[in-house]
Amino acid sequence: MATQKPQQAAQDKLESLRERSRRAELGGGAARLEKQRTSGKMTARERLEFLLDEGTFEEFDKFVVHRSRDFELDKQVYPGDGVVTGHGLVDGRRVFVFAQDFTVFGGSLSETHAEKICKVMDLAMKVGAPVIGLNDSGGARIQEGVVSLGGYADIFLRNTLASGVVPQISCIMGPCAGGAVYSPAITDFNVMVKDTSYMFITGPDVIKTVTHEDVTKEELGGAMTHNRISGVAHFAAESDEHALRLVRELLSFIPSNNMDDPPVAAATDPADRTETRLNSIVPEASNQPYDIRDVIHEVVDDRYFFEVHQHYAQNIVVGFARLAGRPVGIVANQPAFLAGVLDIDASVKGARFVRFCDCFNIPLLTFEDVPGFLPGVGQEHEGIIRHGAKLLYAFAEATVPKMTVITRKAYGGAYCVMASKHIRTDINFAWPSAEIAVMGAEGAVGVLYRREINEAADQETARRARITELEEKFANPYVAAERGFIDEVIEPAQTRPKLIRALQLIENKRDTNPPKKHGNIPL
Repeated sequence: MATQKPQQAAQDKLESLRERSRRAELGGGAARLEKQRTSGKMTARERLEFLLDEGTFEEFDKFVVHRSRDFELDKQVYPGDGVVTGHGLVDGRRVFVFAQDFTVFGGSLSETHAEKICKVMDLAMKVGAPVIGLNDSGGARIQEGVVSLGGYADIFLRNTLASGVVPQISCIMGPCAGGAVYSPAITDFNVMVKDTSYMFITGPDVIKTVTHEDVTKEELGGAMTHNRISGVAHFAAESDEHALRLVRELLSFIPSNNMDDPPVAAATDPADRTETRLNSIVPEASNQPYDIRDVIHEVVDDRYFFEVHQHYAQNIVVGFARLAGRPVGIVANQPAFLAGVLDIDASVKGARFVRFCDCFNIPLLTFEDVPGFLPGVGQEHEGIIRHGAKLLYAFAEATVPKMTVITRKAYGGAYCVMASKHIRTDINFAWPSAEIAVMGAEGAVGVLYRREINEAADQETARRARITELEEKFANPYVAAERGFIDEVIEPAQTRPKLIRALQLIENKRDTNPPKKHGNIPL
């Protein structure tokens, strides 16, 4: 009998643990969980189960509860306090995660809620693993006042300190308003879900009161608003499941931390594959568009390009691909949109992506076809000089392996900015169709020979003659090649094998910047 009592006591403790676990896993209760599902959203735990490799999630702080005793919150105590935190594996690699639970106080952030997030972020920094946040929160818990605001600030600090050390990815899978938006804004990538997620500093009701503007949540801060107009978000997912698949795909291209190399995949696409289609992909007329994605697809492994920021500033294309299994970050002017001109939005989009790749040791590949910077009063007044300098700064600062292919136009200051040899790009190729000059021939003739043409008996003939002369002299890559600014003029069909050999050559390069606390990028 004496031995039965300790055994019974141990069994009772185990049953108590199981019951507490069941309570914690119910979040705000079965009814609220079902309401979440019927609204088209997964629950916090379902999201983690879908994101992580099967059976790998290890949870922290499952039984943590809030400390507030005001506003009768002591009568509403839920284990976990509105956020599920821990770590697991994605394709066998360690990641740290937190998933806000909208069924508990609307996912609002309390002191303990913030502490749970901060704990996994601190551990991620120590271990050197990515942090993935699944955001679904109504904002700060009003009843806790400044304590909840302090919790946000604690998270912001860790976002900042982790920036460039471990990758940070935010999935916006519900509301994200007020101070809550600044954490995702600091992270490296934001994924939003169409129709169910939104982000804004102040909501439609406040805006109507202050500015008398009528706007819906979707118009103000929905997934497509932030993907297409503001550029705050990088991906627009069709569903929670799609968003989580995008996160897994994104992680396959990037290392776990800034000391690691990107993960190399098994290459099945022949490294010596040539594509004769590239020999005729650039139109004869220099003012005719073509889709730079067609060039990218022909060059990269398995013709697969994982585009980032697809809907924003479409005159520049950025994203990830592989060459002989090695991840590369691609930056490319897009002649099919605004002739590939650089403007404010394109410059900022490109600079942000370049700096991410440089942080995490991802080689950069630039495809250049740029007629210059977008002219106009609006662009000048809104700071095209300052914003264009961001892209220049990012490329010049980057110490990762850098390669450039000039497919057609490389005019003016934009030639310098787009990873030219002059700003430490390692290997620079040009196609025979490349045109490297201060400006296009027609513009140059208007500057250089205006008086001569005006005095000519046949002005059009005189103008055409000068244009032809300048095109023969400058509308080619050979002047730059003669000076060593272009390493090789290559047949377009040979672009893939040339780039793979170049990457193998420079993948272990060492480049440094002068000792300093940090530079002062023109923000």
